[in-house]
Formats: sequence, C-alpha cells, structure tokens
Amino acid sequence: MQNRRVKTLSCGILVLNSRRELLLCRATGTFRWDIPKGGSDAGETPLQTALRETAEECGLRFAPDDLLELGRFAYRPAKDLHLFATLADDVVAADCRCSSYFVDLWGRRRPEMDAFEWTPFERVPRRCARRMTGLLTQTLSLPRLLQRLKRRGRAGD
Repeated sequence: MQNRRVKTLSCGILVLNSRRELLLCRATGTFRWDIPKGGSDAGETPLQTALRETAEECGLRFAPDDLLELGRFAYRPAKDLHLFATLADDVVAADCRCSSYFVDLWGRRRPEMDAFEWTPFERVPRRCARRMTGLLTQTLSLPRLLQRLKRRGRAGD
C-alpha cells in the first residue's frame, strides 16, 4: 500500500478591479507577493476561511454574496487552493492593513503582510511565485475572470 500524505487546503480571494489589476500583498521580510489566502480553522468552510484570511491579511471584509466561487485547484504536491473572486473598484491598496502576526527569528512580532498594491495583470508574473503565476495566467485567465465578474455584477444589481 502506498503511503499518501493528505493535502492541505489554503483558501483565498482574488480581488480584481475594473482597471485590469489584481490586489497583491507582500509577505513580510520577503520579496514574495501573493493573494490573501491561508489555512482553515477547525470547522470552517472554504468560504469562511477565505473571508477570514482576507480580513486578517488585508483588512478587507466582503459579504459572501460578493464572491464568485472558482473552486479547488491543484497548487503544490502537498497543497491545494480553494479560490473565490470579487470585483472591488472601491478598495484603496494604501488603506489595507494586516492584523495577523508572527514572531520572526529575532523574536519580533511582525504582521504577515507588510505591503499592498494593485498589480496590472501583465505584471503579475514578475510579482508572484511561479506556481501562483501559472495558476493565475494559465489555469485561470485574469482578463476572462474580470469579464465574468463584470457580467455577474454585484448581488442585488
């Protein structure tokens, strides 16, 4: 019998705007930019996790009806991503704040994310890690996703 490791699941939200930009956050102490995402707490659904992680890492709060579920994607050998997307033209990247912290090697308490920016779709490959870039540009298409979000509109429109 083959020994199989259970894959972990990270859940997050792709926050796009009508200017063909994706909101990215920089992991503190690195050059790595990413989407707001993270692992589930006990009993959380992927939607609950994505909403909580985005609130913690960026200070952004969305209603469940604001989100388009994209589903589960293979990401790394030991990790999958469950993603949602939203159109948020009113978000100001400079106003984003991270409220989740870690202790670094020197014992300092630091926020998980230390910078936020609206990144033009064509610049995503220069900002994100290879696997995230592949997911955003090959598995998904940010321009097609933006069109889908625009057609969908917001709940109640």
